[in-house]
Amino acid sequence: MRDVCLTVQGGSGAVNVLRDLSMDLAHGETVAVTGPSGSGKTTMLMVLAGLERATSGRIHVDGQDLTRLDEDGLARFRRGRMGIVFQGFHLVPTMTALENAALPLELAGDAQAKVTAAAALDAVGLGARLRNYPAQLSGGEQQRVAIARAFTPRPRLLLADEPTGNLDAATGERVMDLLFSLQHEYGATLLLITHDMTLARRCGRILQMRDGQLLPPQSQGAARP
Repeated sequence: MRDVCLTVQGGSGAVNVLRDLSMDLAHGETVAVTGPSGSGKTTMLMVLAGLERATSGRIHVDGQDLTRLDEDGLARFRRGRMGIVFQGFHLVPTMTALENAALPLELAGDAQAKVTAAAALDAVGLGARLRNYPAQLSGGEQQRVAIARAFTPRPRLLLADEPTGNLDAATGERVMDLLFSLQHEYGATLLLITHDMTLARRCGRILQMRDGQLLPPQSQGAARP
């Protein structure tokens, strides 16, 4: 990201949500972004994912300038090279765990989508829950389905927005153990948004946000598997 800004019009005029953000992520790196609510963390992730348009600046992911792509191009890019895990799971309630996990690959026309998705669900410990709908799964199980879905396309970049925010501490730790394990196995770059400093310290680098800006980074030890 280079000099990325996002300005929106509010009731009292223009609001600078993101201000001159610049950031580099190396292949396979794990980076946590922390900061108070309203500091712009989730908005930054949405802009990096191409789900929100920056007002100015450049965003390059895996050699592609996302700011030059239209909506269809952004969708194709996300489908092939990016995985996203949200705090609220964002599973399709009328689809089974298998159908949810297979969705990115089916949209890409992969004939082996359900075979790959079944293997991904088995890898996250849900091999026996393929035909269950989200309402029939616990919060931790739903987040594991979301993680399996994020990893089925073998993404180059994984974005996780407060992935343990709706989970109890013990379940959240198990989910994050799984997330880091898969990130290491697939060699994906991980950008993690979190309020939890214990979780943030599992990443190789911590960035802090305040008022839409990134503060100088803090170096940390490598993420434990």
